[in-house]
Amino acid sequence: MVSPTVSDRVWTVPNLLSMLRLLGVPLFLWLILVLHADWWALFVLAAAGLSDWLDGKIARAWNQTSRLGTVLDPLADRLYIFAALLGLVVRGIVPWWLMAILVLRDALILGALPILRHFGYGPLPVNFAGKVATLCLLYSFPLLFIAGYASIVTDVARIIGWAFALWGTALYWWAGLLYAVQGLGLIAQTRRDERADHAGGLPAAGDSDSVRGHATDRPDPATPATADGDSGAVTDGSDRPSRPDQGRTGP
Repeated sequence: MVSPTVSDRVWTVPNLLSMLRLLGVPLFLWLILVLHADWWALFVLAAAGLSDWLDGKIARAWNQTSRLGTVLDPLADRLYIFAALLGLVVRGIVPWWLMAILVLRDALILGALPILRHFGYGPLPVNFAGKVATLCLLYSFPLLFIAGYASIVTDVARIIGWAFALWGTALYWWAGLLYAVQGLGLIAQTRRDERADHAGGLPAAGDSDSVRGHATDRPDPATPATADGDSGAVTDGSDRPSRPDQGRTGP
């Protein structure tokens, strides 16, 4: 399969949708925490979910995938998760520990970014488990808001909402574990490549003339080529994320 071209364009339709989605985060918090206008807040949340799906479809159909978009899209998802959790916790609808578990996972992912950058890698591409976890959590929050009202419908919403929330939380951490495994694998591979290149450049004992000036034909791990798809850049057909010096910025 041929990956879509990733451009440096800023003013694209998907990017504009992502920017509008980001502007909706403070509006959502104002409606939930100040006005207690739950139904309007749910409308904002639903519109954000629709735009999230739409900008991905447009980016693929119109070949408007951009490096900025690969940063804005997951950023908006995480901000909406945080905003919805904050509103639910402050309103006493969900316990604080649920928010703590999800925030801790994101804090660990952010803490790993400097380590990856030290070895020359940018943020890892979003995996399938992370996408499903985000969808489960975004589905659960409106249902949990509805569950705050007393009726038979809200009892059903509470059960389904908590099912989505618990499954989403479990998948969120599972995705984090997959990121950790992938990151450790990339670091280990880079170290092996560096040791191999270093060993290949050293002259053998008693035969320094035969290897002096020898250059290996191994690709340099510090300068991978980038060919990005929907979920992030990869290098030379492998699953490595792009390095920062290749123009990839910023899950």
